[in-house]
Amino acid sequence: MSYHTILYEVSDCILTITLNRPEQLNAFTVEMANELVDAFNRASADDAVRAIVVTGAGRAFCAGMDLSVGGNVFGLDESLEPNLEDMQQRLDEEPIFTGVRDTGGRLTLAIYDCAKPVIAAINGAAVGIGATMTCAMDIRLASEHARIGFVFAKIGIVPEACSSWFLPRIVGISQALEWVYSADIIKPEEALQGRLVKGVYPADQLLEEAYAIARRIASHSPVATALTRQMMYRNSAQPHPIEAHKVDSLAMFYSSMLGGKEGVQSFLDKRPADYSDTVSRDMPAFYPWWE
Repeated sequence: MSYHTILYEVSDCILTITLNRPEQLNAFTVEMANELVDAFNRASADDAVRAIVVTGAGRAFCAGMDLSVGGNVFGLDESLEPNLEDMQQRLDEEPIFTGVRDTGGRLTLAIYDCAKPVIAAINGAAVGIGATMTCAMDIRLASEHARIGFVFAKIGIVPEACSSWFLPRIVGISQALEWVYSADIIKPEEALQGRLVKGVYPADQLLEEAYAIARRIASHSPVATALTRQMMYRNSAQPHPIEAHKVDSLAMFYSSMLGGKEGVQSFLDKRPADYSDTVSRDMPAFYPWWE
């Protein structure tokens, strides 16, 4: 797929995805959703990518859905009357796929399934889907100029992009509800106090802070990192730790024979590890275990 609304740039094992509609404050469209889903799927299978940084071009991260388009601004087919059975049985079939499914949710599910760690560098306004898409990312950093808003109540809709699953896990149910109920625009200091972001940085230092984290991640075993990312998300949602134990055991067994051998030897040799395992070739057969 060729991209018109985003940039996809790989350097030193780090992929930078830049939302690239700066004149529209990187407002989200169905086209951008499809391009981002493709980009995360592509990165997941790309051995040249070990970590991902997501940011926005210009002065915004993403100012939410582009509300200037005609018809249903969310790209939904109002002639349909979908029900829960449709969502359970026909999720990937037409016309449910394009006419009913939330585009932001399709994006955050692609991020959730990605094999590579994802860091959000929130450089400016992150409103609506601009805020909720970051909830599926692993680490969020905010510029001093960031303004974040879960503003759905202001336009009479509900939170989307699977944020009712992600946001309470990040900040707790009470904080999540307050931000969603109020629909206020919050400053980066409040986002930090609420534990939505890791830190607040001067605008000219934000990307370097994100890349510094990405470089540390990229120095480790790609297979162990991919397994760890999915283990954390999926095992933490299980009802009993025995389910985590089952997956942990298999992941430990196989990773000990892949990057684990190089990791142990480099420790004994007192040298940096040089991992040669790849996600495309060396993931154990039980992955993805949730399918």
